Amino acid sequence: MGNLHLHPHLDGGPRGSGKQFSGGVLTCACSTNPVKVKVNSDIAHNHACGCTKCWKPEDATFSIVAVAATEKVEVLENGDKLAVVDPSALIQRYACKDCGVHMYGPVERDHPFQGLSFIHPERFEEDGWAEPGFAAFVSSIIESGFSPEKMDEVRSRLKELGLEPYDCLSPGLMDYIATWTAKKSGALPA
Repeated sequence: MGNLHLHPHLDGGPRGSGKQFSGGVLTCACSTNPVKVKVNSDIAHNHACGCTKCWKPEDATFSIVAVAATEKVEVLENGDKLAVVDPSALIQRYACKDCGVHMYGPVERDHPFQGLSFIHPERFEEDGWAEPGFAAFVSSIIESGFSPEKMDEVRSRLKELGLEPYDCLSPGLMDYIATWTAKKSGALPA
């Protein structure tokens, strides 16, 4: 695919371990006094994300992002280096003030994802976490300056990697959001 860099973890193709993952320690990119965040559980809904809000490694077109229960996320070291990137955003992304890596992003407002924290699993010190299962907000990469003419190439490469490209979230997550909304409105029983 030439110069198409989706993400360093994806560019070489899938590398799933098939192991059960029970959590680990996320570490920022600082060489001294890195921020360390412990995730005391497995992750869910790991995916490649094309939105312009998520942290991405240098030269990456997509981020890799998953969720864990916020109650299972704890800052271990150098939490004083963390600051929320955008306090008005739904996801309160805590990033290292020195290197810029987003360490975790809890959803605290009344929302289907309330109680979940978004994390970047490639920052785990441990191997074995679930590989991305789909690609979300694919067309959003255009908003960051990506050429619209190359979108067919991007979608083809994602499909080669086994990542169905969506311009929102996966059908299962969209169903979850719609169900939550319907229960809140009374259209479905709570």
